[in-house]
Amino acid sequence: MYWLVKTEPEVYSFTKLLKDKRMHWDGVRNHQAKNNLKAMKKGDLVLVYHSQDPRSVVGVAEVVKEFYPDTFIKPDDPKGEWVMVDIAPVKAMTKEVTLDEIKKEKSLSQIALVKQSRLSVMPLDKDAFLKILKMGETKL
Repeated sequence: MYWLVKTEPEVYSFTKLLKDKRMHWDGVRNHQAKNNLKAMKKGDLVLVYHSQDPRSVVGVAEVVKEFYPDTFIKPDDPKGEWVMVDIAPVKAMTKEVTLDEIKKEKSLSQIALVKQSRLSVMPLDKDAFLKILKMGETKL
């Protein structure tokens, strides 16, 4: 499977992920996004999207640990409801692919990034994943 995750670069950037070499993807508090985290499998590829200007896909990561309880749960949150996965960087995009470029590409008009812009963890089909890589002049 293929995925796209969003992050605010000032909170946690792809550059930081490259430096850290591995990171837990936590803090998801939306049930649909949580279910997407639960569906991620070790080895799945993930596009990392910066959700601040310029909004763009900036890198590729890989799921290295499947879902487990979010250890950063606040005391008032139900225990065990929220989950996280671990990801590791694969490669920075050769050319960042902006949200505007994605919206202009007809073959990507139905992806969740365009249709459900607030969702923070979303699946991508193989064609959409490969199209975004091609737009970013990035080969794995």
